[in-house]
Amino acid sequence: MRSRSVQLIAGALAGALVLAGCGGAGETSSNASAPAAADSTAGVTKDSVIIGTHQPLTGPAAPGYSKISVGARAVFSYINDAGGINGRKIDYRVEDDGYNPTKTVEVVKKLVLQDKVFAIVGGLGTPTHSKVVDYLNSEGVPDLLVSSGALAWDDPKKSPLTFGYQLDYAREGKIQGQFVKQNLAGKKVGYFTQNDDIGRDTQKGLDQFLSGATVIRQGYDTSNTNVTPQISAMKDAGAEVLVCECVPAFTALAILAAAKIQYHPQFVVSSIGADPTTLSGLLESFAKSGGATVSSAQLLSGLIGTGYLPDVSLVNDPWVKFFKDIHDKYIPNEQLTNTLFYGMVEGYTFGQALKAAGPDLTRQKIVDAMTSGALKGPGLTPFGFSKDSHSGYTGAYVFQINPDTTTKILQPQMVTDRGTGAITPASTDRPTPEQINLTGK
Repeated sequence: MRSRSVQLIAGALAGALVLAGCGGAGETSSNASAPAAADSTAGVTKDSVIIGTHQPLTGPAAPGYSKISVGARAVFSYINDAGGINGRKIDYRVEDDGYNPTKTVEVVKKLVLQDKVFAIVGGLGTPTHSKVVDYLNSEGVPDLLVSSGALAWDDPKKSPLTFGYQLDYAREGKIQGQFVKQNLAGKKVGYFTQNDDIGRDTQKGLDQFLSGATVIRQGYDTSNTNVTPQISAMKDAGAEVLVCECVPAFTALAILAAAKIQYHPQFVVSSIGADPTTLSGLLESFAKSGGATVSSAQLLSGLIGTGYLPDVSLVNDPWVKFFKDIHDKYIPNEQLTNTLFYGMVEGYTFGQALKAAGPDLTRQKIVDAMTSGALKGPGLTPFGFSKDSHSGYTGAYVFQINPDTTTKILQPQMVTDRGTGAITPASTDRPTPEQINLTGK
């Protein structure tokens, strides 16, 4: 007979299954399109610039990710209250696509055709954004700082107006794979990945180091929140290390499913789903919805993750302090999570590009600013932006969650390429908020 605690976790899983929404395959079109002749100053007036984004405010990726645009908006409010950038305030328009690719196409066309945005900034999701990349490039709309690590965003020839933001999945997979090989040698490995470019690109990196140790590969679709069959298969295959390349809700579901069947692998989780505070909230929320109580701290203790932005618990980090001040002024009732922080950094990075584009703003000038190589920080690894690369952050550090859900660094930040190049230590030099001053304050 199962213990009472396991029964409660089973109840939590049942409650978690009420997650709504529809995912989709992260497929990319092979039909390249050259940018059309378009209004180079669409969305730009003397005193404002309109930008838009598609975000999962509802649906399977909403837990955690719905706060990204909240963080970005707080930064834009800070910028606007200081007079804007080059005299223009940022008009930020957020559309909910529910993490549904069909809806993404609908809302992005609305932003382009009705709202006449200057650019799409931080569009979120691999399966979702894949469906609008060709459209945005054909319409001549800058597609900046995509909130996904798919390799597809780094294709300057096919998609000259599209730029990544977060660390791409192949680079992250390499760093994770090497760490597991060096520190968990001899253990059997299982992959649990999203059935789209998240999974495919990540495995390209992981397999450079772990193909011989991998005993099972399991995928999930965001339209099906019952992951117990996949996690049970992991247990049956003897996987001692479970590499989870999952959005936050499915990281939490995998952890609960493992606890349900009394399976205790070493979880290794990518940056897209490893924020301790977000995971804690999800585990407890899913449990509550099932009429159960779980200890999120106990379930998360020992989990290994990767990241490229400073953890919000690092109160002495100059960028954490800077963004915390913005948080405390503009969104004090929001929990300061790493996911919220992600949105704040993304917003500030767009602000850098906007300032670099100069007062005579055009779409070409914002693209030139993105490829200039001048964008720095606030992350712990450098951007890859250049004429030949549209990739975002280029490396990561490895951390472990402590019993109290704080984190400790297991391996400092490393950088690598998206291919078979070496993994090397990253420079620890990065500019301070005072050195990258967008407002003149």
